[in-house]
Amino acid sequence: MERSVAAWSSIPLKLNDDRVWRTYAGGKSLDTWRGAADPQDSESPELWVASTVKAVNAGREHLPVEGLSKAALPDGAATTLKQLIEADPAAFLGARHADAYQTSPAILVKLLDSCERLTIQVHPDREFARNEFNSRFGKTEAWYILGGRTIDGEKPYVLLGFKEDVTKEAWRQVFEEQRIPDMLDMLHKVEVEEGDVFLITGGLPHAIGSGCFLIEIQEPTDLTLRTERTTPRGVALRDAACHQGIGFDRMLECFHYEMSDLAGALERSKVVPEMLEEQAGGRLTALIQAKHTDRFRMNRLAVNGQYTLEKPGEFAAAIVVSGSGTLAYGADGAESVSLKQGETLFLPAGLESMTWANGPDSDELLIVLCYPPLA
Repeated sequence: MERSVAAWSSIPLKLNDDRVWRTYAGGKSLDTWRGAADPQDSESPELWVASTVKAVNAGREHLPVEGLSKAALPDGAATTLKQLIEADPAAFLGARHADAYQTSPAILVKLLDSCERLTIQVHPDREFARNEFNSRFGKTEAWYILGGRTIDGEKPYVLLGFKEDVTKEAWRQVFEEQRIPDMLDMLHKVEVEEGDVFLITGGLPHAIGSGCFLIEIQEPTDLTLRTERTTPRGVALRDAACHQGIGFDRMLECFHYEMSDLAGALERSKVVPEMLEEQAGGRLTALIQAKHTDRFRMNRLAVNGQYTLEKPGEFAAAIVVSGSGTLAYGADGAESVSLKQGETLFLPAGLESMTWANGPDSDELLIVLCYPPLA
């Protein structure tokens, strides 16, 4: 591997991403999207993209590691993306990023599909993560809704933030008594549609509802604190799966007790996509920008011809949302890789210029590009 690191840091690398076990079920839409012969919901409802993070699942520590993406190398070999980056962080992540974050990409990207509501949860902000988990990163995240399905007559939805009459004392009481209907009633319920974007900052109570199919970009940790000790489908959770080892009292301190009406919750969390650039061959739209958060960035590229995109000195993770086509690179675009719906790629920092083109049988090639924080 060492002899080829320099060459591999200047070409797009297709990924064999890892499906990950979670406390909730889903994945059928993910299977369908990737063209599986027999799509099914299961206990592996997430696909982790360009991941160097190991999944944390209490009680499953004895099982093989999940969460680490593998790169398909040109010589036919496969290695984890983590190993590849650690061989030459500056080449794969960019010199400025490596100076700031060493071998960490500083982001984690996921696709997830829920057939049941996820448990009500919160993620730590950076201060809480540093103090309680000795982690440089918290878990601020953002969602881009790809679509969804109606389950048991209910359209896809998410839960976002405390309503205006919720107090810290009332939240503790309903948690201690495990009055889950009351917990749910304390949060804003928002139906979602394809193309919606939400920013979920550390400390914000939330849950993804049933039927959601989405891309998530987040800080690179698996720190999730849950207030429901039994999942919606009746699975009892270990205490550690709820409080991640810090105890319930400290877990309740992770929440930011900021209350608002629905309009305030949407103003805080819902992001309006913004057109960045339009060429004859397509459109580049910002989904999450540095003005929204300093944790990550996310763009959507729609190609209906050819679209040349510069990427000076930084890496990106790419998800082929729909369509098919090619990605040309190298001197004068002499080399290319084929693309189809459901594929994911790591675009190293050494890959500076790319020309995306939709195929003859594809009306439009749609790509979501996920970027690290600005170094």
